Amino acid sequence: MRPFALLHRDGADHVEVLEGDVVTVASLDDIPLHRGRPTLAVIPYRQITERGFDCVDDGAPLECLVVRSSRQEPLDAFPPGPLSISGGGFDLSDDAYGAIVEDVLRDEIGRGEGANFVIHRVYTARVDGDPIAAARAAFGRLLAAEQGTYWTFLVHTGTRTLVGATPERHVSVVDGITMMNPISGTFRNGSGHLLDFLRDPKEIEELYMVLDEELKMMATVAEHGGQVAGPYLKQMTHLTHTEYLLAGRGSLDVRDVLRETMFAPTVTGSPIENACRVIARHERRGRGYYAGVLALLDHDDQGRQTLDAPILIRTAEISPDGALRVPVGATLVRHSTAAGEVAETHTKAAGVLAALGAVASRPGPARAEVESPEVRAALAARNEGLARFWLDSRAPDALTVPGLAGRTAVIVDAEDTFTAMLAHQLRALGLTVTVVPWTALRPAGTPMTDTAVASAAVTGAAVTGAAGTGAGVAVADADLVVAGPGPGDPGDQADPKMAVMRELVAARLAEGKPLLTVCLGHQILAGLLGLDLHRRVSPYQGLAREIDLFGTRRRIGFYSSFTALSAVDEWDTPYGRVEIARDTTDSAVHALRGTGFAGLQFHPESVLSRDGVAVLAELLPEVMSDVISIAKNG
Repeated sequence: MRPFALLHRDGADHVEVLEGDVVTVASLDDIPLHRGRPTLAVIPYRQITERGFDCVDDGAPLECLVVRSSRQEPLDAFPPGPLSISGGGFDLSDDAYGAIVEDVLRDEIGRGEGANFVIHRVYTARVDGDPIAAARAAFGRLLAAEQGTYWTFLVHTGTRTLVGATPERHVSVVDGITMMNPISGTFRNGSGHLLDFLRDPKEIEELYMVLDEELKMMATVAEHGGQVAGPYLKQMTHLTHTEYLLAGRGSLDVRDVLRETMFAPTVTGSPIENACRVIARHERRGRGYYAGVLALLDHDDQGRQTLDAPILIRTAEISPDGALRVPVGATLVRHSTAAGEVAETHTKAAGVLAALGAVASRPGPARAEVESPEVRAALAARNEGLARFWLDSRAPDALTVPGLAGRTAVIVDAEDTFTAMLAHQLRALGLTVTVVPWTALRPAGTPMTDTAVASAAVTGAAVTGAAGTGAGVAVADADLVVAGPGPGDPGDQADPKMAVMRELVAARLAEGKPLLTVCLGHQILAGLLGLDLHRRVSPYQGLAREIDLFGTRRRIGFYSSFTALSAVDEWDTPYGRVEIARDTTDSAVHALRGTGFAGLQFHPESVLSRDGVAVLAELLPEVMSDVISIAKNG
């Protein structure tokens, strides 16, 4: 059968029927994009290698349906049909999957490798009869039975057939507006009370963490980052989720938008680069199309590029010989339990398996419960402690701090693109900001020395505005250097990243030039100042709390498994006396400041940090006082 696609998109009263020719391409840049002829790209998880991230490469091809003809058909043209499957079961037993969950909680989240990770398993079976007929029957069943989907679809490329009902828009571009839709937190319909779910700390923090991670992505593809709307409920037949909507204006080619947002934290984890390493370590097999995206690329009437790309989840893949795969995953966070995450994978598979006749359907919560004042109040309460910087629209220059305008800053990224969000905040305060990866500070084959640090220049990784490139500012010439966050053990003497970050911070201290450090950078600064470093028994991953910060109460967000410890509020160092803000109950250091430098264990840029921008606005003029004074006096 010739290639075709059936698409029902959110809110439509019809199904789009697309027919065309399939081409296989090597990279996102090669996806055909011609005005007047849409392209539907089926993007596998292995394309994450285009970002330089780790992946178990299974060779799944990037296939593109270049549309020759399209038409609209009524919904009732695709009735549910009879079908059956046989020999079904998960490739990993519940016990084996539960053991992986425990390994990740202990060895990855517990040791500072990240805040959350998604590990998948696959339900496998065989379709009885003709695979295309079975896929059409499943499409009709999903169309009739599943609610709350972003896309319900059937895509046949000739070599494979994908059919599913995905709840989640990954990224879209319409009228120059880029939008993302982080969805997380899972309530199994019929399993209890919706209000209990909405008040569950694990479910709340899980959504906050993916919100932060997608804000990082929006910070690279939208000119002023993403503005947050929500939270909302996403009701489906078997599950109810919580979600936010992010929007921002951008001008990138839509293929670049796809690349910069590979792939959603709801199916990978955070920080994304290290999440890919963790996935490869623990899954040890390719993902195929699970966690990838379908992407419909086109142009509008004015010739502007458009993009609509849902995540490939709640999807069955059927091979020409009838082999069936339904991959599902659970988001592992510090509160997770093996039993809970095993149950979540069963529930997430249920929507597709019910359409295939393998499990019974389950009703959703009653509309009266969903629309109750208590539910609305519980959703609204989730924003009370969040950063208004990301929730409210901002007028240009509204936050500019006198003395910072026109000063330059270089942020060194230690593999956590929280730095992109931090760059937007520093720009809002008036600084001209460049972001550079830590690897740019160590030319290939060159030992890392103070001289190398001082002469290191920002290369093509420099960020100006959204995600453009530019010559940037040499690290040594920057008015402010920010040693940024990243995963890993700050005390690991064998880790090249830690060596580079230590030498960067040490050189800046020795030169007496303004320095701000955040999370990992802060831990390295604390170690150089003689403070002890400690791995927390209970990680602070995705945790918001109120602290005493140099005499002022501040609500801020942590993503850390390590902390410096201090039993005193002041500390004499070779770089002068240092003031320490610490937790008096366990001696954990929240922040420190000295002449020309400051360190923050928390993330001022996080959506969890209600007072993050205020902290930066107060600290930076102190850190940069000499630079500001010189500028004033000419």
